[in-house]
Amino acid sequence: MLGELYEPGIGARVKHPVLGMGVVYDMDAHTYHIFFREHGEKPIARSFEGLQTLAPGPDLAVDAPELDLDAVKEALRQVLDEANALERPVELARRWEGGMLEMRPKDAGLKSKEVPIEAFFHKIVMMRDRLRVLEQKVNAHPRLSDQDKVDMQQYVTRCYGSMTTFNILFEDKEDQFVGEKGKADQD
Repeated sequence: MLGELYEPGIGARVKHPVLGMGVVYDMDAHTYHIFFREHGEKPIARSFEGLQTLAPGPDLAVDAPELDLDAVKEALRQVLDEANALERPVELARRWEGGMLEMRPKDAGLKSKEVPIEAFFHKIVMMRDRLRVLEQKVNAHPRLSDQDKVDMQQYVTRCYGSMTTFNILFEDKEDQFVGEKGKADQD
């Protein structure tokens, strides 16, 4: 069942433990139809207890006109785009496509580990995107003072700086990490 605080409806924002954030766009007696940011449209049983309601949907009058599903989906995409939830795909630099990352321990008797560069790159992009979301949440937080926001923003910027080693993996320069030195160059 969805969260205890809100009665879900069409337009309710929800969080699934595996699929992440989504918006209810339709529902029937047994199923919520949810558009997830990263996974698209998925039916979820109303009896599923792992789904959490973050915000209720608007109250729709009984005599409200039938909703156009395509219009609802487009509106959801626009809202998620505005929230930077659906960013354009980040491309791996062509020279690394199909490559492997090999990690060898100092001790030759221990086994090496190989990871496809695409999988490693995906983790790096996820880290970058989560840092961006953290920045947005810090900047929008109602209870943090301006000084606290500045302090936390500087910490996030230093995290970006620690990740600049991985910039070699990005096809487009605009997708790369920028630390404190890079931010000073941009100003």
